[in-house]
Amino acid sequence: MTAESYISQLKLTAFRNYAHLSAEFDPRHVVLTGPNGAGKTNLMEAVSFLSPGRGLRRAQLADVAKEGSNGGFAVHATLHRDDEEFAIGTGTALGDPGQRRLRINGTNAKSADELLDLCRIIWLTPSMDGLFTGPAADRRRFLDRMVLAIDPAHGRRAADYEKAMRQRNRLLEEHPGGQTDAWLSATEAQLAGLGSAIIAARQELAGLLAGIIEERRSDDNPFPTAMLSVEGEMEAAAREGVAAGAIEEQLIAAHRDGRYRDRAAGRTLTGPHRAEFAIRHREKDMDAARCSTGEQKALLVGLVLAHAALTRTVSGIAPIMLLDEIAAHLDPARRAALFDRIDAVGGQAFMTGTDRALFDALGARAQHFRVENGALSIEAGRA
Repeated sequence: MTAESYISQLKLTAFRNYAHLSAEFDPRHVVLTGPNGAGKTNLMEAVSFLSPGRGLRRAQLADVAKEGSNGGFAVHATLHRDDEEFAIGTGTALGDPGQRRLRINGTNAKSADELLDLCRIIWLTPSMDGLFTGPAADRRRFLDRMVLAIDPAHGRRAADYEKAMRQRNRLLEEHPGGQTDAWLSATEAQLAGLGSAIIAARQELAGLLAGIIEERRSDDNPFPTAMLSVEGEMEAAAREGVAAGAIEEQLIAAHRDGRYRDRAAGRTLTGPHRAEFAIRHREKDMDAARCSTGEQKALLVGLVLAHAALTRTVSGIAPIMLLDEIAAHLDPARRAALFDRIDAVGGQAFMTGTDRALFDALGARAQHFRVENGALSIEAGRA
């Protein structure tokens, strides 16, 4: 059974261009319209802080607080999941702008990962339009974010991997010797164990997502079909059915045998941090990077919607979606199909645009707000 979730109240203090904001929503989708620079994306960024990480902009926490404030910011939300209600508060304190704090129902949370027990949040922003042509690191980050939505342990796994890799890189800078080599062996064993788990989690996500995409494929699908693969030497072995334990042993051997090379390079050159998340346009049998800008946008939208459906299926929680400028550059038929797909996911979606008319096809499925100068108001005749 899927849990339906929505945000009924959002309060912001010193967040971006909002000195203070208090808004109430019903379970329907939320449409935010207004001129560029009014604060539409800022509001959605605040909602993205109800998930682990640094939000949809991946901003440094010290940069999120409103300019001229005391350096701290706060986001408070009331989240409904079926018949349960949760009060969530997060932000930074005066004098400690780099440390994020989190309280759930008045109790300090040990980790932001606890938010994944309450809701799943997925986003798509214009800054992601260059995903297919940008650096591979951006695609890996996108892939890992998708994994996290269905596997809450993945965030800690990835963080521990990065920590172990930094430790190995520091050890490689030291003069080789018995003690250094022993430390390296221990660190490499940890790195390989985490690396094989990351590879397995990514492969599982890619396989599940491919299945969802295939189920939704049809001749009248308004979005092209994405073909997905995670590319790399160890990734290819996992795809061929090599067990995680065997991949872990291969990674240990690769790290040991590659010490001289990695010392010269000043970094670790083998592992899932070097993988490529490859996407192809199925109907054209073409790499996404070679597709037109419009085709890339349609591929990305279809991929995000498929991931939202997968998240609902696997986690049992219909995700909250943050879709910035989602209707721009789409013709009316494709917009209507898009809104139907969003609605079918079952969770609340926040959508932004400069023109309210872009969202007419949503009809009574949405509530409409006007955003201007860091203030929110119900759009007349559209509530």
